[in-house]
Amino acid sequence: MRSTMRRWTVSNSVSVCWSVCVVYLLVVSVTCGSACPVQRALRVDNSSSASTSTSGRHVRSYVHLQGDVRQRKLFSFQKFFLRIGKDGRVNGTKRKDDPYSILEITSVDVGIVAVRGLSSNLYLAISKRGELYGARVYGINCRLKERIEENGYNTYASAEWKNKKRQMFVGLSAHGRPLRGRKTRRKNTATHFLPIMV
Repeated sequence: MRSTMRRWTVSNSVSVCWSVCVVYLLVVSVTCGSACPVQRALRVDNSSSASTSTSGRHVRSYVHLQGDVRQRKLFSFQKFFLRIGKDGRVNGTKRKDDPYSILEITSVDVGIVAVRGLSSNLYLAISKRGELYGARVYGINCRLKERIEENGYNTYASAEWKNKKRQMFVGLSAHGRPLRGRKTRRKNTATHFLPIMV
């Protein structure tokens, strides 16, 4: 009889302890907001699942962490590597070993990136008139919206400027020449790029 009572008391104590822990975690997660370790863990879990779905090409835009840096080559649908020359000219090249086609893509905000040429040390920029050029200093013209399109390619649009309420995109012609942002459209494959790991 005593051993049965002890077992009953221990099991009740364990269940009461678990209940108290659950209530405590709920209270802490509600009161501490974004600084809460529980919510931080949930965010980490969510971000890992988001990156998994991104790699499967089912998500339309990247879920970026600020400061995320990637070295890539941007290979256009027109079969050119995007390059930023030392003179500030942006165009396409067929050469796989062109050092000016190695780019550093840095996330500066959610869905917003900065693209810098490693050899030229210039940022990919779109002016208010839609012209592509290499900028020496990072500024508002260098903020680009990065998005994965349905065909698996990425598009890069100015985060600041629009032309008649239409977004202006980075694009290369069939001859590897830069396109004016005013003439570009999201569905036009001239604005589609495939990021390739270096």
